[in-house]
Amino acid sequence: MSGRTLVPALRSVSIGATCDVAVVQILVGQSVADWQNKTLALAEAFRAERVTIHSRRRGEVNITVHHNDALACVVRLPRPSRESHADLANIDVGIIESGTRWSVPVLGHHILVAGATGAGKGSVLWSIISGLAPGIRAGTVRLLVVDPKGGMEFGRGQQLFAGFAYDNGERTLALLRAATQVMQQRAQRLRGHTRLHAPSSSAPLIIVVVDEIASLTAYIGDRKVRSEVEQLLGLLLSQGRAVGVSVVAAVQDPSKDVLPIRQLFSMRIGMRMTEATQTTMVLGAAARDAGALCDEISTATPGVAYVCQDGRAEPIRARAFHVTDADIDYLAEHFRPSIGKAAR
Repeated sequence: MSGRTLVPALRSVSIGATCDVAVVQILVGQSVADWQNKTLALAEAFRAERVTIHSRRRGEVNITVHHNDALACVVRLPRPSRESHADLANIDVGIIESGTRWSVPVLGHHILVAGATGAGKGSVLWSIISGLAPGIRAGTVRLLVVDPKGGMEFGRGQQLFAGFAYDNGERTLALLRAATQVMQQRAQRLRGHTRLHAPSSSAPLIIVVVDEIASLTAYIGDRKVRSEVEQLLGLLLSQGRAVGVSVVAAVQDPSKDVLPIRQLFSMRIGMRMTEATQTTMVLGAAARDAGALCDEISTATPGVAYVCQDGRAEPIRARAFHVTDADIDYLAEHFRPSIGKAAR
């Protein structure tokens, strides 16, 4: 009707230490995306640091107004004890905005960590390794690590690894071939018996960690080597999860030409990035619309990230533990794997 103003109904408001949350009933004809497109304007109106909008239930949205950053402070790594065990479905790697632990599942998943230089990718990778350390010591987890930058990131902790390659040539090929061979042998043995491998000391969870995966998929000069590396990575990512072979990889440039296999990662972690398009490439357009603004993460908060996992509609904002050289030395000293049988 002419001259009539329709106003969305405010259902509830809750006030918090760092953010306020309003539940609003949206108008007929509006969508959640309509509201998400106005987050920058709402942040200006509320004089807030940022505003995120999520679907609560049909016809309602949660408007979260962030006045302060709950993740502004560095979070020290809680070192595991020798008596602790690794929960492979919930590896603690940091905290989320609510203050609770940020946990990631490793068993049955592949994890991609994307971010610019200095964004804190190493913190995420080392936090995952720290959470896995009790399993490494017990023999139920084996790490195969590829550090194409000459071992600068992971060389300090190489005593934790069952395999370590610090080039983008023959050593890396040998490591990927070994992981693929174990994967294929397990698939033959487990076919028809189980849908998800149960790690044990005789058949551990194998995790292939790659520090800069673009070095393997785009920057290898030898076409024959690059082609085989891409084939092996594709096999591991498409067939490894069910048989206990997972890939955890970091990438600085997540462009399509550099990482065409990024959609095979079931969990994607977006850290600070330089362009909005990179956020969309890693997490998807829907995640950015829901508030995953990786290109707006401050350089003063390395380790902060937005996390998307298959099966979850909304991204979460988290900060990884800060892992020091002393922490890595502690892990290498107390959790190095014992010499045992080869994985099968």
